[in-house]
Amino acid sequence: MADPARARKLAKRISQIVASAIEHEVKDPRLNSVTITDTKITADLHDATVYYTVLGESLDAEPDFTGAAAALESARGVLRTKVGQGTGVRYTPTLAFVADSIPDDARRIEELLAKAREADAEVARRSAGAQHAGESDPYKAPRVDEDDEDFAEEETRG
Repeated sequence: MADPARARKLAKRISQIVASAIEHEVKDPRLNSVTITDTKITADLHDATVYYTVLGESLDAEPDFTGAAAALESARGVLRTKVGQGTGVRYTPTLAFVADSIPDDARRIEELLAKAREADAEVARRSAGAQHAGESDPYKAPRVDEDDEDFAEEETRG
């Protein structure tokens, strides 16, 4: 069982090494739009899960997730060798690549927030000219009897 701080540092270093290797050393055009987002490593430091996302070439184009997954799978050995050379640990962790769902979740949340903003605007638009049902001040002052006023004056005097 490794120290959790050491595991975090190793995971961060693995992310950096894999991202650098994808950018500079692996010559697969399917990896041009791949971005490494996070890495998680097991407590025994033997297995690392590398999360990635694929950015589209343009706003209209759909990212090629299957091509990126195939390219990462074929480059797994080279990337593991680079991780072993760059980390200097006794046992080089195995690498598993998982497509990161955070960008899709963020996009879905942004769409939901936009719908909520539209609904709030509609409510504000409808309530702009609305009037209260009943009186403008629904809270009435309590009724004060003259006897109560006399009683209060007597208590303050004596």
